[in-house]
Amino acid sequence: MELTDTTPALGALRTALADGVERWKPRVQAVAREIHALKEISFEEVRSSAAIASLLEEGGFEVERGTGGLPTAFTASAGTGGLIVALCVEYDALPNIGHACGHNLIAGASVGAALALRPFVDELGITLKAIGTPAEEHGGGKALMLERGVFDGVGLALMVHPVQDGVTYNPAGTSAQAVGRYKATFTGKAAHAAAAPHLGVNAADAAVLSQVAIGLLRQQIPGDHRIACYVAEAGHVTNIIPERAVVEFECRAFTLPEFRALLERVRRCFEGAALATGTTLVFEDTEPLYEPLLQDDDLAAHWTGAMASFGKDTSPSAGLGGGSTDMGNISQVIPSLHPWLSIPGADVPIHSHAFAALADTPEAYGVMFEAATALAWTVAGAASTPTQRERFTQAAYRRRSFTQEGTS
Repeated sequence: MELTDTTPALGALRTALADGVERWKPRVQAVAREIHALKEISFEEVRSSAAIASLLEEGGFEVERGTGGLPTAFTASAGTGGLIVALCVEYDALPNIGHACGHNLIAGASVGAALALRPFVDELGITLKAIGTPAEEHGGGKALMLERGVFDGVGLALMVHPVQDGVTYNPAGTSAQAVGRYKATFTGKAAHAAAAPHLGVNAADAAVLSQVAIGLLRQQIPGDHRIACYVAEAGHVTNIIPERAVVEFECRAFTLPEFRALLERVRRCFEGAALATGTTLVFEDTEPLYEPLLQDDDLAAHWTGAMASFGKDTSPSAGLGGGSTDMGNISQVIPSLHPWLSIPGADVPIHSHAFAALADTPEAYGVMFEAATALAWTVAGAASTPTQRERFTQAAYRRRSFTQEGTS
């Protein structure tokens, strides 16, 4: 592929970065395939995390394991430049379905970019961090790591996410929904289902009523809002009136005010069910809140130009799509890029068995390495553009600290 750029030095650097991705391709693909086969779920990615960390050590990074107090997290660092760049690495699978969100490809793209950039960190004047972020699917690993200081000082953060075929490679104007996940527990009173059902208080009935109310509510909410739930517990045998029922649920919207308004309406569905059945109700948060995703325009422009050079569709996005990511929490406080990686021939939805199979195909790994190159070029472009470099350096994340006067 012919590389052109208005700055000859940057053009030569791009060529060298592409060569670096190519040089590491066999090792990176082997690790990506290993992750796909392991199918380790949130906070249990022991072997996946270890394999990635070892490869980054092999590539010259200094690796800290257990970053932020999370056993399957890591931070691989290189360079001492004033601009700190984070490449986020995901590797958790979905329960019972494997890598149906393609996190093996996310890992491979970020790691491939990191290994290609490693020899040039001094030339670019950056501190490069490949940060292993567990539990994206469930658990909010990035949100926890952000709170615990892992991203302190980072001026820009990047990763990619695979999706179905036919999605534009231009991330400008795209986003992801805020999502909150909760547990609603109804408590009633057990009784013999035949001898004394009238003495029982049926918690399972409350679970059913709450689902009916939510189903009716869906007719009255905006089209880009989402509600999902399932009954985790509602009795164990037929001859006992269930005294406990648990419903796990989530709400999604593209802005936090809309999310909070939706959550309040959904909570009322559960409260009405409790009132109707005479049960008591307790709500619990089950995961950190995932915040809406913000795409940085400068980073998006670098990425889009890179993918255009690979002949990809970089037409403007048709609009917002569904889904959520804890990268949203990072993007709210650090300039970030989270573009979409369209897998050729993937005409099935993500989070399906069919998509999990497609995430381990030559076509998927082909676009993974194009994404690795584009990520490396994006970092190089941002670090080499003086106005952007200054903006990202000034944007370095600093956690808010508490003082006697309040927050600062």
